[in-house]
Amino acid sequence: MLLRLIAIAFWIPLLASCASYDGRGLVPGRSTASDVAAVMGAPADRTAASNGDTIWYYPRGPEGLHTYAVRVSPDGVMKSKEQILTVANMRKIAPGVTIASQVREILGPPWKITRIEAVRRDDWEYRMYDETRVEYNLYVRLSYDGIVREVLFLRDYSVEPAGRNGR
Repeated sequence: MLLRLIAIAFWIPLLASCASYDGRGLVPGRSTASDVAAVMGAPADRTAASNGDTIWYYPRGPEGLHTYAVRVSPDGVMKSKEQILTVANMRKIAPGVTIASQVREILGPPWKITRIEAVRRDDWEYRMYDETRVEYNLYVRLSYDGIVREVLFLRDYSVEPAGRNGR
């Protein structure tokens, strides 16, 4: 019995590691949706893009920091794969203009959604790096009509190494 438990403890992490974190080895234009699922696992979310593609989202880490979006054409061929939690993508979100479905397509699913009844808003929270690999919390605040009202990009000082932030 003990030997069996040891074997199980060995194989579970090994099998879990079979899914690729970033989809390494997938080739746009050649890899199929089946290849994507075999390499990256089941997506956490999917959404239909305005051009007919389906976007598969792969948030990585317990609180984000990376989300990979894989675009699959209607004929089942992978068109692209990219890490979408970037400052450049964040800058595509315009208060008063961008709507919830566009935020979802640009950044993928948030790692946390908080409903704030008092101000009739939802906060979508993303964790991400800036260009220098400093961690940030991105809050996209949407009114109940689905329109972005605020975008807050706040440095996460709680993860700073000792001495870098004055402590």
